[in-house]
Amino acid sequence: MPSTNGISNVPSGSWGTVLSSDVSRRTFNPIRDVLSRPVKPLSTPQSTKDLISLSIGDPTVFGNFKTHPVVVEAVEEAVRSYGFNGYPPSVGVPQAREAVAKKYSHPDAPLTANDVVMASGCSGAVEMAIGVLCSEGQNILLPRPGFCLYNTVAGSRNIETRLYNLVAEKNWEVDIEHMESLIDSNTAAILINNPSNPCGSNFTKAHLRAILAVCDRHKIPLISDEIYADMVFSGQVFTPTATLTSTVPILTLGGLAKQWLIPGWRIGWILVNDRNNAFAQVRQGLFALSTLINGPCAPIQAAIPRIFDDVPESYLPALNKQLEAHARILESELGKAPGIEVISPQGAMYVMVKLDLQAFVDIADDADFCHKLKWEENVEILPGECFAYPGTVRLVITPPKDKLHSATERIAAFCRRHHI
Repeated sequence: MPSTNGISNVPSGSWGTVLSSDVSRRTFNPIRDVLSRPVKPLSTPQSTKDLISLSIGDPTVFGNFKTHPVVVEAVEEAVRSYGFNGYPPSVGVPQAREAVAKKYSHPDAPLTANDVVMASGCSGAVEMAIGVLCSEGQNILLPRPGFCLYNTVAGSRNIETRLYNLVAEKNWEVDIEHMESLIDSNTAAILINNPSNPCGSNFTKAHLRAILAVCDRHKIPLISDEIYADMVFSGQVFTPTATLTSTVPILTLGGLAKQWLIPGWRIGWILVNDRNNAFAQVRQGLFALSTLINGPCAPIQAAIPRIFDDVPESYLPALNKQLEAHARILESELGKAPGIEVISPQGAMYVMVKLDLQAFVDIADDADFCHKLKWEENVEILPGECFAYPGTVRLVITPPKDKLHSATERIAAFCRRHHI
């Protein structure tokens, strides 16, 4: 008799293997997969040096990037008030939604509290945005290279992913012609990430307008992941995508994780930028999806108004200056190593490096480069395979400067050792 509970057929009275769901089997995160792989022994000597990890975009790992004291005080105040120990509204604590709307509202993209849906981190916002716009069997356009979670979320829901190219030679701008060629009648959404993880790039207004023009021509809504909003380096200006259109409906994603250096607090949001009521059903859908977890952590949400109001304006420029100083160390030092090309970062927390694999004697691909580097020099970086962009590697810029100098020295030595 066929099983009705996911248990493979076995003789009566005994247990077989309980099968996991289709959704769980379709869920795959390449970054977590790469980092969980054991380092396979090689014939070359194994490094006995301390591990330097430049793999995960968590600025808190080494303790050199700390949030502002006001942020901590705001949460302590919310907890001690005893006013946020109960279940919050699933779409978010009212004062948090109001504060987010006030901070990110713009004359060309006005927002109210009703346009804000709180989420469990920006990752939760990604899941909700893709889930509300895309149905099983439809397709979504994603960047290549791009943050792998987009593929993970879409794949788990049986949504086809079509990857549009970013052009390294143009500071990782979108290949607009290629993006447009991927669209068909089954395309449910286009997603962009600006500033970019993994690229560290920042789009100009003109380029954002070109992307919006594609959406407008084909009447496809846009998801704009702006978790690194305003985190750009000298000479760069960040532009919120929604401020450049009065027609394209946009779900803008953000959160506290990066700018306030608290990724573990898991607070994100979705801004519903919709001037023409195209998202009437989507708003209802976001409410429905928010009830799956009944809202993120209430005390952290309650702290948001004070965080936005009382953290001094000098905080973010100082943070960006510190991040840029770290990025330039990687850029200048790695630029001296043979066989690699650094794409100059413009913001966020990452540097992308192109590998000239023909210049190395015994490096097969980017995964092989990372594996051998960790074995021989105990430096951990991520291969381009994690971002659907072979022949590259990504480095995180947030470790302390002395760690960055040591890491770049080891990487350069590794490159010289394997260079033709």
